[in-house]
Amino acid sequence: MISPSDKLDIDNAPDSAVLPQHECGLFGVFGHPNAAVLTYYGLFALQHRGQESAGIVTSNGPGTSFVLHKDMGLVSQVFGQAELEKLKGTRALGHTRYSTTGTSTIKNAQPFVVDCVRGQMAIAHNGNLINADVLRDELERKGSIFQTTADSEIILHLLAQPLGNGSSVLAPLRRIEGAFSLLIMSERELIAVRDPFGWRPLSLGKLDNAYILASETCAFDLIHAEFVREIKPGEVLIIDEHGMRSEFPFQPQHPAF
Repeated sequence: MISPSDKLDIDNAPDSAVLPQHECGLFGVFGHPNAAVLTYYGLFALQHRGQESAGIVTSNGPGTSFVLHKDMGLVSQVFGQAELEKLKGTRALGHTRYSTTGTSTIKNAQPFVVDCVRGQMAIAHNGNLINADVLRDELERKGSIFQTTADSEIILHLLAQPLGNGSSVLAPLRRIEGAFSLLIMSERELIAVRDPFGWRPLSLGKLDNAYILASETCAFDLIHAEFVREIKPGEVLIIDEHGMRSEFPFQPQHPAF
């Protein structure tokens, strides 16, 4: 039996005790003319995973500029008709945030977008890196300047560095450790990454000829997309104009689930 003293004092309790809590929501689209609108509905379905901020970045592929809109608040507060009409493109990356590291400010809202030696890149991240401090210190000693306090920016700095083996993202991804799912959008590809233990969820779907990626399959239901499969623990799924392929760059681990 619960005594009155055991009951939660809602008025004085911390937000983490009384508000919906989970981790960030990720949603991606490759190859659909209404990519931004689909991403809006996908994020709306994933709103329970994060209520601090929301963002969408879109692209029409090589030779076009990424278009980004993000702000603090719920998905329905951040995006209206005017904002969605500006987000032109057949590829999109969306994020709704619940901060596990980093303060709750607009500078930490995702997706993060950069223009680097690899071209334009965007990233949306769910999870935590256990070696974030070590990587950040190393990058800062090499001259990297960080604009945020989020782990996600560390990954973006690693991806943005020029490599001797060309444009492969696999080498920098091998350096990150922790529980995470990532969506990365370059000018030519949409890339899904899941940590080798499979701690954070990520699934693949299809809508007509478009590929859809989401943290949870409830986002597929809202846009009537077909669930294809889960991204496997340790998998890097690369989607481009030629289809999709999988790489497994991480050291194999026993899946958490």
